[in-house]
Amino acid sequence: MCCSLAAVLGVLVHVGVTRQTVSAARDKALEQLHDATRAYEAGEALPPESGLDPAALPQSLRQLALSGRRGTVVAERDGRPTMWAAAPADGRALATAVDYEQSARTITGLDNAIIGSSVLAIGGTLLVGGFAVRRVTRRLHQTATVARRISRGELDARVGDAGGAGRGASARSARLDEVATVARALDTMAGTLQAKLVSEQRFTADVAHELRTPLTGLQAASELLPEGRATDLVRERVRTMRRLTEDLLEISRLDSGSGVVETDLHRLGRVAERVVRAAGTDTEVVVVRDAHVETDRRRLERVLGNLVVNAHRHGRGPVVLTVAGPVVTVRDHGEGYPEYLLAHGPQRFRSGGAGGGGGGGGKGHGLGLTIAAGQAEAIGARLEFRNAGSGGGAEAVLTLPWPPAAGG
Repeated sequence: MCCSLAAVLGVLVHVGVTRQTVSAARDKALEQLHDATRAYEAGEALPPESGLDPAALPQSLRQLALSGRRGTVVAERDGRPTMWAAAPADGRALATAVDYEQSARTITGLDNAIIGSSVLAIGGTLLVGGFAVRRVTRRLHQTATVARRISRGELDARVGDAGGAGRGASARSARLDEVATVARALDTMAGTLQAKLVSEQRFTADVAHELRTPLTGLQAASELLPEGRATDLVRERVRTMRRLTEDLLEISRLDSGSGVVETDLHRLGRVAERVVRAAGTDTEVVVVRDAHVETDRRRLERVLGNLVVNAHRHGRGPVVLTVAGPVVTVRDHGEGYPEYLLAHGPQRFRSGGAGGGGGGGGKGHGLGLTIAAGQAEAIGARLEFRNAGSGGGAEAVLTLPWPPAAGG
């Protein structure tokens, strides 16, 4: 806006001064033409710089005078700017010339002054504005960076820790600083969110821990019941509750990041076969290309085990586990994953719903796939969920870090 204002003011000054200068020169030329006309009509000698049909008279002004009108024009004469005035005189053009060089120099000098002052004003404005805007944008960039870190789960990230507003001398004026207000609001929001999540994680862990003891006793008591359909139903429900309790404990450990990742070199094909045997399911294992991976075997087995169990529980056979280098694919031939899972990933305690296919992760809850995604992230692997194109079904693709530090 400052640059635009300087340019507009410069143009207005140029137009005003030019118009005034040209008007003064025109009035002088017309006055001199009036004297020449009076002398011509009286038969007296014409004033200096006046004459009939002078050779240097611009052709456009000559034609105007011959048509019976009078007028003025600025043109070059002998390389010097000249203000011409002409009027009709017995079928000829009576013209007079006024030196316009001084006026032209005045306008040129004014234009140079306007351009120079405008350049200085615009340059100073850009320097000051650039410095001010750079400070604001740098702090906004820091705030945006911290916000992205918080969205990735780094709830301990703070704008103040990143050198943002409110540090050093600027802290004194922070009360009136809108950027500092936004930064403080973001830090407050992050702190509140972190406190709530920590409280929820602690509550989940405490509830799961407290449930383990009575469930263990309940399972032991169920083994003493007489055999029968009712006893089998009770035992199944107890086992389901124990699995749910263990899943809750594992999720709380994943959320808190308290678990330790113990990596070693393992052959991926063997791990996959061991997982299928432990699951006790009818799953086909296809090793296209075996590979050694450096990872935490316990966490990897939990990921693959949850994917295989989920495929059998919520999909349809045949279920195929394929190893192709560092990539493991678990596919069933059910109705596929639901749209919410493909769009947002596994969600806790969300039912797969009608047509859920392989996406439920558990009857009425999604802890199985949620744990698989959390454990995959813990070992640095990428877990993707998609629906197979030909033949239907759901595919879970686990891509492990590659290549390992050693081995093939």
